[in-house]
Amino acid sequence: MTTKSAAAAARATVYGYPRQGRNRELKKAVEGYWKGRVTAEALRATAAELRRTNWLQLADAGIDEVPTGDFSYYDHVLDTTVMVGAIPERHRAAVAGDALDGYFAMARGTQEVAPLEMTKWFDTNYHYLVPELGPDSAFTADSAKQVGELKEALALGLTARPVLVGPVTYLLLAKPAPGMPADFEPLTLLDRLLPVYAEVLADLRAAGAEWVQLDEPALVQDRTPAELNAAERAYRDLGGLADRPKLLVASYFDRLGEALPMLAKAPVDGLAMDFTGAAAANLDALASAGGLPGKRLVAGVVNGRNVWVNDLAASLSTLGTLLGLADRVDVSASCSLLHVPLDTAAERDIEPQVLRWLAFARQKSAEVVTLARGLARGTDAIAADLAANRADLASRADSPVTHDPAVRARASAVAETDGRRSPSCAERAAAQRAHLGLPLLPTTTIGSFPQTGDLRAARADLRAGRIDTADYEERIKAEIQEVISFQEKTGIDVLVHGEPERNDMVQYFAERLTGYLATQHGWVQSYGTRYVRPPILAGDISRPEPMTVRWTSYAQSLTEKPVKGMLTGPVTMLAWSFVRDDQPLGDTARQVALALRDEVNDLEAAGTSVIQVDEPALRETLPLRGADRAGYLDWATEAFRLTTSGVRPDTQIHTHMCYAEFGDIVQAIDDLDADVISLEAARSHMQVAHELAAHGYPREAGPGVWDIHSPRVPGAEEMAALLRDGLKAIPAERLWVNPDCGLKTRAWPETRASLEHLVTAARTIRDELSRS
Repeated sequence: MTTKSAAAAARATVYGYPRQGRNRELKKAVEGYWKGRVTAEALRATAAELRRTNWLQLADAGIDEVPTGDFSYYDHVLDTTVMVGAIPERHRAAVAGDALDGYFAMARGTQEVAPLEMTKWFDTNYHYLVPELGPDSAFTADSAKQVGELKEALALGLTARPVLVGPVTYLLLAKPAPGMPADFEPLTLLDRLLPVYAEVLADLRAAGAEWVQLDEPALVQDRTPAELNAAERAYRDLGGLADRPKLLVASYFDRLGEALPMLAKAPVDGLAMDFTGAAAANLDALASAGGLPGKRLVAGVVNGRNVWVNDLAASLSTLGTLLGLADRVDVSASCSLLHVPLDTAAERDIEPQVLRWLAFARQKSAEVVTLARGLARGTDAIAADLAANRADLASRADSPVTHDPAVRARASAVAETDGRRSPSCAERAAAQRAHLGLPLLPTTTIGSFPQTGDLRAARADLRAGRIDTADYEERIKAEIQEVISFQEKTGIDVLVHGEPERNDMVQYFAERLTGYLATQHGWVQSYGTRYVRPPILAGDISRPEPMTVRWTSYAQSLTEKPVKGMLTGPVTMLAWSFVRDDQPLGDTARQVALALRDEVNDLEAAGTSVIQVDEPALRETLPLRGADRAGYLDWATEAFRLTTSGVRPDTQIHTHMCYAEFGDIVQAIDDLDADVISLEAARSHMQVAHELAAHGYPREAGPGVWDIHSPRVPGAEEMAALLRDGLKAIPAERLWVNPDCGLKTRAWPETRASLEHLVTAARTIRDELSRS
């Protein structure tokens, strides 16, 4: 039984909620606005209705305090850039002319102006827009969005808590603006930024905010004493403001570590902490720090990043321990529910027994409410919920869906030599040059070509029975023919089949492997209006039959040039899925690697001489704490090598990575032992090429020269300039020419023009090299 004070204290809340709407109404409205089919007023009305729906759903579920300010047309970090007035110089005229169009110009760029750089939000697959700052950056407060959304929620009669990206995390996520010294540290601008946050806080207080949440997830990473001192100063100053709401400083994704004692002593009113996964260590650390006397603790005990039902009894045990460590303990998910789909009720194709194991955002909100009720009133108040939860957990643990003895036996038999390729990379490179006969600076693309409306309609027609499999396959053949013909005419050296048959680079494979579940409506925001449906990794993994050989071989039959086989690597198959939490990730990765190894070997046997195994998530999945990284990188690189090490020396293995900070994993990139790597580099101005050079990377590399996440078409000379920069780091005999990423999200007109410019740029640099 809980005490009377605990009963009074326990409330349910969440940090944030999915933005898109039940039927991705936000995506449709924003893209309609870009195309001129939706007015600004209609877009704002759709957004307001989505916010209203979300808040009322949360309130109806029993959430006592709803978040505001977490909604975004594109990205919440970009919203923070607007809030603090840190608009890049090149975008100021557009923002001044029309705030909404200027906002989207910063996100997507225009033909004349490049967008902000995009990269991953900590170790998630969500992408944020990187703030650009310099020594002369000035900040001005613009609290209109935050105040407006707070007032909307209050007008509904709800208790609301605005959520802002905290000032320390904002500066730690920022980069030096173009033209600024590379060693400039945006955190040096903290004293300039804090008065702006003070003004925003005062505006929110005046608008009726009792509490404001300041998200500081950067503090769960390893931080220097100087960075911790800056955070201490920030919250000493903000906490000391006379005109402010109560401050709740939130962290998530990992343990706070050395930042915890500092935040516990800061003059703020509460902390929100993650107590799931690696962050479970926060429990002992909080006790060691003396708890939070006189303060509020929001305890994140429901995993906000995965889709499995919560172990309610275990979470109640954690909450019970926390009761003695704070003045008031409230219950929440571990982070924003932005990272999970909206509602399991929309899923009709998942077996009901299995559906019982899953919890999306609406179900997680209900779990939070149940736990808050149990904490406040005792376990008797939720006895039926606990019994049902125990049954769900037992159903999953005992199910044959989760265990395949043959798969486990094969994984256990893997030897260290199975993950090694011979001869050396230099000897392999010589064999591949002789076999492939490619020119200097060979050109290629990353894999996918535009997914046209016709292709999406064909898939929908097949699902609905309006066409049969034979008709669908004829449409796929026609698309592959067009893609191959275009690449040949354009002069690309290593071709791809364009992946017209694939819906998503992970989902396509998940649907063809045992152990995975696919959803119909499990959409999660990746960036902007790009939503994905991460598959659910529920059981042991195997490959019943070849997955890509047929269409790759068909494409190769249309051309004498090499056509790359295209696979998604084992780490990315895990990172972009909702992974099982009942065994170590390394064990699951090995199972996926063995299934993919079979596919690689079958591709080679079918005559494919170039095989690309994409691992864009290798950096993304890197643990946030340095102490945890070596173990992760050991199994992650082993999984890649296990996938690729069964081929001949003259078969060229490629990999691809995008939209992450690669400097931390250059040694791991080397350890993959791929023959060629292509990487995002256009928005970051070839930074990764110089990082590879500083490491002494000995293999071939293609730092991207075309930012495909923007609709602008870069000119041939712009691409040539990037190549000249790349050549300062990578010798010409090891430099490839390619876009940053796949072309699935682009339209055909910009794709044709940009690839023609890419080939022209490569020829220009070849000519320059031949004359030098």
